[in-house]
Amino acid sequence: MKEERITIRLDEKEYSLLSRLSQQEQRSESEIVRTALRKYCEEALSQANSYELAKALGIIGITKELPCDLSTNESYFEGFSE
Repeated sequence: MKEERITIRLDEKEYSLLSRLSQQEQRSESEIVRTALRKYCEEALSQANSYELAKALGIIGITKELPCDLSTNESYFEGFSE
């Protein structure tokens, strides 16, 4: 697997925390940053968006007698912001 290189800037406190953790866990600073970044990205990407949440709650399609394209048909918005 090819590794890509990036550069980040840390303030003194951030670097001190990273350095202390690196020594405490006997792991490289890079390994700690990669692990933290991977965990953050996986969590952020796994969170459901509003459509997925609404679908899971069963609130999509519960209205009766309304057009199915209510949110996408511009003619329904005429005069709305006036």
